[in-house]
Amino acid sequence: MKKLVLTGLVAIGAVYLPVAAFAADDAAKAGTYVKDSVITTKVKAKLASKHMSTLTKIKVDTDNQGVVWLSGVAPTKDASDLAAMLAKDTDGVTSVHNDIVVAQ
Repeated sequence: MKKLVLTGLVAIGAVYLPVAAFAADDAAKAGTYVKDSVITTKVKAKLASKHMSTLTKIKVDTDNQGVVWLSGVAPTKDASDLAAMLAKDTDGVTSVHNDIVVAQ
């Protein structure tokens, strides 16, 4: 079993290393993308954990500096503020831009 896992890792390394050597900038961007998607996923999970279906409809985008943009429609100002607060309290988030529109 160990030999199979080691063989698989070597094969992956053999494929990945030449690509990484030719695309160092792309590799850095890929690492950034993973960080961004992790933060976005964490924020979305926090919004979903509040069991408010309106918060799960909010769009979350994260840039490579940890800045989160919230957009969409919330039923109340309190719901919009809650979404922003949850995003701000997420690991890796440096700031939050709350572009959520409150429904009239």
